[in-house]
Amino acid sequence: MTSGSATYRDIFGVLEFRVLAALQTLLVGGEAIRIIALSVLTFQQTGSSLAAAVVFAAGMLPYVVGGAVLLSLADRFPGRRLLAAFHLLRFAVISVFALDVVPLPVTILLLVVVGLFAPVGSAAMHGRLPALLPGEGYVLGRSLFTMTAACSQVVGQGVGGLLLSVLTPSGTLWLAAGSAALAALVAHLGLPDTVAKRSESGGTARETWRVNRILLGGRVTRGLLLAGWLPISLSVGAEGVLVPYATGLGRAGSAGLILASAAIGMGLGNFVVGRFVPPGLRARLTLPLATLTGLPLLFFAADPGLVAACALMAAATFGLSYELTVQRRLVDAAAEEVRGQAMGLANTGLMTGQALGIAGAGALAEFVAPGPVIAVCGAAAVVASLALHRYLR
Repeated sequence: MTSGSATYRDIFGVLEFRVLAALQTLLVGGEAIRIIALSVLTFQQTGSSLAAAVVFAAGMLPYVVGGAVLLSLADRFPGRRLLAAFHLLRFAVISVFALDVVPLPVTILLLVVVGLFAPVGSAAMHGRLPALLPGEGYVLGRSLFTMTAACSQVVGQGVGGLLLSVLTPSGTLWLAAGSAALAALVAHLGLPDTVAKRSESGGTARETWRVNRILLGGRVTRGLLLAGWLPISLSVGAEGVLVPYATGLGRAGSAGLILASAAIGMGLGNFVVGRFVPPGLRARLTLPLATLTGLPLLFFAADPGLVAACALMAAATFGLSYELTVQRRLVDAAAEEVRGQAMGLANTGLMTGQALGIAGAGALAEFVAPGPVIAVCGAAAVVASLALHRYLR
């Protein structure tokens, strides 16, 4: 593929990209099914809402640790081997869960183990995109990855709920394990055994820390990482109080509609901005789009009804498409031999930031009504975007 103009047909014409897109779909969809099934199984075993919530979030908690000590693997070993091994690990762990024989502490420990290696799997996938899809191809490919993740998550949650109505949680977990096994097979058969970019003999943790220090120490790369982390993490924190907000509207279940609207807005933003907005205009829209992640949330201070809440949330997540330009700039700023780790560090910080944002919003909601809390999240996202304006223009 040339580095000039590109279309979705060009993107899907690249075999390795089709394989990576299939792996992204299997991962996100399978994890959505696994999360809901394991949470239900844990609640049935323990009768504890706290235990179910811990199991729900346990896979995210070690993400930052894996990103701190293991990310260099993404640039030192072929992606085919890393991704096949990662999905085999997921298959083994989910299969153990499906047996319904392990106590809660072991369940949490196994989730932590998978979570430690999740940043490496993510970096191995995203690190290949710049080489496969140069120039505008990368922007389109990145937007497709985001749309795939949004759609797979919504479909996976829906399918998981449907499966639980006809199968036991254990049976549903076996299907999630099957998706992990299929992903391992697709990675093994569909990806080339590319040569690693780096072959330093230093330890994995030491090399990861060395490159992370370089990326975070550089003014441009540090600024781009922060620009990719902060507006999203602060605005997404609002999702942590959507259930109490929807409860205040009289329909707790309507939180699902607001979350679905958020996923639709994110997918639509990536489609429109990635496919139809020319590169120059997209660059000029980066700052306005970043501020859009927070501006609509300010109206939640007036406690809008369900329809308005869905529209406001979709408008805010449409703005998340600003990340397409930020990611493109980060790819250009990072040296080729550490590009996989740079993408992994970006994703690690984003996962960690979102978890902290959601937790912070939830803690604030103990003292302040949900509507104003969502508005505070929006205001914080706007302030962060303006403070990082030099990297968003």
